[in-house]
Amino acid sequence: MTTDQPESRITLENHYVNTIRALCMDAVEKANSGHPGAPMGLAPAAYSLWTHFLKHNPADPSWPDRDRFVLSGGHASSLLYSMLHLTGYDLTMDDIENFRQWGSRTPGHPEYGVTPGVETTTGPLGQGFANAVGMAMAERNLAARFNREGWEIVDHHTYVMCGDGDLMEGISYEAASLAGHFGLSRLICLYDDNDISIEGSTDITFTENVALRFEAAGWHVQVVEDGNDVSSVVNAIERARAEDAKPSLIQLKTHIAFGSPHKQGSADAHGAPLGIEEVKLTKTALGCPDDEDFCVTDQAGLHFQEAVPRGERLQAEWEALFADYRKAHPDLAAQWDVAISGEMPEGWEADLPVFSPSDGPMATRAASGKALNALAPRVTTLMGGSADLAPSNKTIIDGVHDFQKGAYDGRNIRFGVREHAMASIMSGMALHKGIRPYGGTFLVFVDYMRPSIRLAALMKLPVIYVFTHDSLAVGEDGPTHQPVEHLPSLRMFEGVTVIRPADAAETVEAWRAAMTTTEGPVALILSRQKLPILDRTVYPPAENLRKGAYVLKETVGEPDIVLVGTGSEVSLCLQAEEMLAKEGISARVVSMPCWALFDKMGREYRDSVLGGEETPRLVVEAAHPMGWFKYLNKNSDVMGIIGFGASAPGNVVLAKYGFTADNVAKGARALIA
Repeated sequence: MTTDQPESRITLENHYVNTIRALCMDAVEKANSGHPGAPMGLAPAAYSLWTHFLKHNPADPSWPDRDRFVLSGGHASSLLYSMLHLTGYDLTMDDIENFRQWGSRTPGHPEYGVTPGVETTTGPLGQGFANAVGMAMAERNLAARFNREGWEIVDHHTYVMCGDGDLMEGISYEAASLAGHFGLSRLICLYDDNDISIEGSTDITFTENVALRFEAAGWHVQVVEDGNDVSSVVNAIERARAEDAKPSLIQLKTHIAFGSPHKQGSADAHGAPLGIEEVKLTKTALGCPDDEDFCVTDQAGLHFQEAVPRGERLQAEWEALFADYRKAHPDLAAQWDVAISGEMPEGWEADLPVFSPSDGPMATRAASGKALNALAPRVTTLMGGSADLAPSNKTIIDGVHDFQKGAYDGRNIRFGVREHAMASIMSGMALHKGIRPYGGTFLVFVDYMRPSIRLAALMKLPVIYVFTHDSLAVGEDGPTHQPVEHLPSLRMFEGVTVIRPADAAETVEAWRAAMTTTEGPVALILSRQKLPILDRTVYPPAENLRKGAYVLKETVGEPDIVLVGTGSEVSLCLQAEEMLAKEGISARVVSMPCWALFDKMGREYRDSVLGGEETPRLVVEAAHPMGWFKYLNKNSDVMGIIGFGASAPGNVVLAKYGFTADNVAKGARALIA
């Protein structure tokens, strides 16, 4: 920190804004990598928000009633890191200087859990926008459930900063449409309208009237013609905060790389350093010292550091309020503690159903719905729905109303046909904390959700995906609706626990596993068609699902072959085992609902399930065989699907693709021969 003072012609406010710009330029320049343009154009907006409005405590980034700030255009990360450093978060100047380097706390795009104060991982455009909608939904739900007159313990806003690229992505409009429908008035978006994308002027591809689009979606919209004018930005945010019926969009007319003599307004400044000479020229133009890098004057440093005592005071006031709240409403306070901690309440699994053959046959999606409704009264943080498929996905919580405008305490969410936004909104709710989100759709539509699932896995968020209609048994709807490659592709995601239960009993255990998994998403893969419910007085208990795979039916002595099935194909393996036994062939049957859980078991256990290296193994799964190789030996095969399915009754399609007990037995004989 230096004692240099800004030139008298530069106002203090401009000096503070230009300090942000200079830090961003220097970080990108030293890394020789990054995006200087957007941070330079957005610096006045960031300054306006962080110093005039943002309710946060740099000393405690996890304070529950803080405002949430999401940088959806994550490529502008140097702006966020500069604000975090300047306002007193545990982010040093060394961290700023180590921008985009190995092991740094200032990676190229913001990463949740890496940098103090970063609320979500962003970069893939539009994701942060939808995350913010989820955060705003969580805030409204918790406020409706916990606030009482005189005790508003949930009283914060969600701010998101986005650019043209975010709004070109379809997910942003899915999320904006839903936010407008719900009237999320605590959601405020600062839109960086700088008319530039990577390829040049947005005129070549993006000429719609964004303001009218958002007005049509039910948003309160303002246009600030000079995004460099702090007073105009402050006034717009004040008006947005006063709006109590709609989310707000503030369209800021800005200039990319503002202040750069040769690159302001140019696409060249989007994703490349300005260059040493241009940085010096820009600093001179902005009134910043051009002979010192990473320069923060004492005056600027003291000004930004005012956020620390202000944040401590705000949090102390909230904690005093909450202490009174705890005395006045002890039961609600106890519920709040459990909700924010993410822990399961005492007795949460007491009502989970126990299924027997007398209850079946039963589709695992139906069993899932029963498990969900057994959990919901005890786990009041459970909140979710479906992408317009709730009756099919069985994702409705009975006896509670919908989350809607004017009824924010509802727990059933009607996401509409918005799979991509649904997944990202679920992540936003989990990031906010206080909510355990779930969301459902047909497995084939997971393709619309993959970017959101990947980020949820990267952030290790405990969200639950309910994917039904899991195979060719979808039937008459045909190959457009029959998932084939989707199951193995989900398993490729590091950190996603994919569970495909074999019957109703395993489905209950799948939900039990989902509720106790805190280090990443869980995907439940469920059948449309009815499946036999296994007699657990004959077969091992379904709680073995938590091992990922287990021996369902054992042989006397060493087996001649091991039949491994998942989901609906487990019952085929059992039928084939009976057929083979009549021929004197002994077959061990293994149910393997979850690779991820099985892989965590020790080698000794895994070998005890799959058998020795010389024992043939036949895997039976109505999906693409990709990935199974790691469980095979030289005498193994996979009965899977290559293709896209066909339109016919489900049992016919399965049979035509070879998924019959006769064909499983035939495959086993071929491996033994």
